[in-house]
Amino acid sequence: MAESKHFIEREIDKDLAEGVYDTVHTRFPPEPNGFLHIGHAKSILLNYGMAKEYGGKFNLRFDDTNPTKEKSEFVESIKRDVSWLGADWEDRLFFASDYFDEMYEAALKLIKKGKAYVSDLSAEELKEYRGTLTEPGRDDPERNRSVEENLRLFTEMKDGKYADGEKVLRAKIDMSSPNINMRDPVIYRIAHLSHQNTGDKWCIYPMYDFAHPLEDAIEGITHSLCTLEFEDHRPLYDWVVRETEYPHPPRQIEFAKMYLNNVVTGKRYIKKLVENGTVDGWDDPRLVTVAGLRRRGYTPESIRLFVELSGISKANATSEMSMLEYCIREDLKPKAKRLMAVLDPVKLIIDNYPEGQTEKVRAVNNPDNEALGDRELTFGRELYIERDDFLEEPVPKYHRLYPGNEVRLMNAYFVRCTGFKKDEEGRVTEVHCTYDPETKQGDSRVINRKVKGTIHWVSAADAVKVRARLYENIVDESGPMYDEEGNLNLNPNSLKECDSCFVEPALKDAEPYESFQFVRNGFFTVDAKDSVPGSPVFNRIVSLKSSFKLPTSGG
Repeated sequence: MAESKHFIEREIDKDLAEGVYDTVHTRFPPEPNGFLHIGHAKSILLNYGMAKEYGGKFNLRFDDTNPTKEKSEFVESIKRDVSWLGADWEDRLFFASDYFDEMYEAALKLIKKGKAYVSDLSAEELKEYRGTLTEPGRDDPERNRSVEENLRLFTEMKDGKYADGEKVLRAKIDMSSPNINMRDPVIYRIAHLSHQNTGDKWCIYPMYDFAHPLEDAIEGITHSLCTLEFEDHRPLYDWVVRETEYPHPPRQIEFAKMYLNNVVTGKRYIKKLVENGTVDGWDDPRLVTVAGLRRRGYTPESIRLFVELSGISKANATSEMSMLEYCIREDLKPKAKRLMAVLDPVKLIIDNYPEGQTEKVRAVNNPDNEALGDRELTFGRELYIERDDFLEEPVPKYHRLYPGNEVRLMNAYFVRCTGFKKDEEGRVTEVHCTYDPETKQGDSRVINRKVKGTIHWVSAADAVKVRARLYENIVDESGPMYDEEGNLNLNPNSLKECDSCFVEPALKDAEPYESFQFVRNGFFTVDAKDSVPGSPVFNRIVSLKSSFKLPTSGG
């Protein structure tokens, strides 16, 4: 069966077959005004993927035309994220600001052709003159200024003669166009601001809709792949390239954005969460920024699978976070070692086990991957188990420890609960049991009885105390995502700190970003921000239970 191609691949195939282009050259053009998020990952992987599939070139280009919001910090974070996702730009790193001189010359060309003019209207007046979706715009009073006067005024704008907002340069297209973007859009504005790349050289800056097509044309981009909100901007994109007379004009093709249900992806909202201290930075693991996902423990492979499952189409659709969680589980299941960690510990004492004695038991590191081998664990009289693995009074279908019940301690022995102790507040502090020495796991002797429950444990003799963090959606999913004032409805339980966890001694020296499956507790990674050597902090990436079902193809 022939491999199915998405619509962009089919369009590229058509362009190559018809000789419109003889190569494929794409780009990812972020504005450095924040960290990238999961939606950007789709665009990165699509643009890079098309260049790689067709043996072409891929550019990373910073669209740094707005110095009011841009920072070098964001430039560096974006470079890290794009590289981490596996999009290799090699030596093809560019900045829109590298082309400011050429953009200025392009604007002069438009003025000389009678295709651009200087306007004195204020921002409010520009909006008023623009018209509405149902009413045409009105001509700017200065629309018919002479070429000579426009050249003089635009030069004076560049030379700093006018204040911010005093004048703008507009393209001269069609004030009655049904496409509001074609109603003489502003293509240059005055902004007396220092630029993170060009310093104080310029006090006029090109608008995005003018700069972007020029950047693509200058770099020789063939296919400018962007999201659907730019579809109405495509006529202006084509107009700019055509009127500035660039050979081999690029082609803009739009695809649907990636939307996640009940997940904060808007840069404005993420920025607010960062600035008001709700989260501890753009890389907070509760965010779906690329840096946050990486710190949380997501892998490039899992994100690539997520983008692949989400698909490339023209139709807007919403994906579920459960699908992203499915992808990281699928990636880590065969790769991560399965170790034991107790997040909410209570001591288990085996009364008939010899005091002061320990022994070694063996545990398989990953039943699905023999190459990961096995390890040796210390077993002794005192252990730690999860608090919810014991109940004074069992509920129906509860097969773990309660008075009189017997369970297997994973990789070790059967134990039967004989009692427990509480503190003054009624909290269980110790669970007591006895063990059967003839039930050691792996023993060749036949065991005639069965148990329904198996629980994990760590030895009190050599357990390592660590911190772990459990995450939920930062949005409260029990109600609407936003309140009446447009603020996010935040989940007060989005972060739970577990300060007294006990883990196997092998985890003491775990490295940042190293991932493990903690038996029954989920997949965890070592936090890269707050861990120190010998004292790791573990972030739960995802629980083991999945609500996502992979769709099956119909026959």
